[in-house]
Amino acid sequence: MKYRLIILFCTAAAAALSACNVGAEKKNKDQLPDSIKIVSLNGTISEIVAGLGLEKNIVGTDITSNYPERLKSKPKIGHNRRINAEGVLSLQPNIVVGIAKEVSPQLAAQFRSSGIRLILFNQEFTPKGTKDLIRAVGDSLHHTLKVDSLTKVFETELAEAQKHISNPKKPKVLFIYARGTGTMMVGGTGTPVEKVIELAGGTNAITEFAEYKPLTSESLVKANPDVILLFDDGLESLGGANGLLGVQGVSQTNAGKNKRFVTMKGELLTSFGPRLGQAVTELAEKIK
Repeated sequence: MKYRLIILFCTAAAAALSACNVGAEKKNKDQLPDSIKIVSLNGTISEIVAGLGLEKNIVGTDITSNYPERLKSKPKIGHNRRINAEGVLSLQPNIVVGIAKEVSPQLAAQFRSSGIRLILFNQEFTPKGTKDLIRAVGDSLHHTLKVDSLTKVFETELAEAQKHISNPKKPKVLFIYARGTGTMMVGGTGTPVEKVIELAGGTNAITEFAEYKPLTSESLVKANPDVILLFDDGLESLGGANGLLGVQGVSQTNAGKNKRFVTMKGELLTSFGPRLGQAVTELAEKIK
């Protein structure tokens, strides 16, 4: 009886070991080789790929890919909506990743005809959408080891951000996209910036239209925001706070009268990536 038990135990152990070996072989087979070269066409995707431990495999990015800091030194292949196909091909990547709505069918066809594996993701500008995107990138690149930890940090920072929301009146925030006084657009409904404003405890001052429209003094006065929000470099392009005050209509708003102008880095404010909690915390503090 004793020997029979020993034989059964050994048989079970051998079967378990065999199963483990099969699993390891499958995992090794599915995992991307260390030599894989990736080009990212979107800053949020770049941040996720780096966060998953594949930063060393990124050989080129679009110009919005500035986080982590080391990505700034990677070769740039244009803006995410104006990609230089020849620049991408010159880097000889195995995989190109990006956001589906930002890549034209013509550009996608050019990559695929060159034998490059093109992986495009849909992005939903919600906390759940960000978690889904992290998971989708990890799954598509067969690099899921850090997905759970990256998601956990994301959830923790987003929960922490709620502690910074303390204004029950929900200040009206107007976002202005500026590239000098000649290019000034105001953000309406349905933009990523509006979603971050809402998560930070504010409301969008513009509700009459969707996306972006040119700024007019009439729309400014009508919206009468409590706070005006811009990108850091957007305010700089206007000559700072004094330059913004000189824009027709600004001084007539509550924000202008109280000089409630706040700025944030564009990539952080709009990316809806792993640092969304940090973006919400920063904006919540600035619009209190």
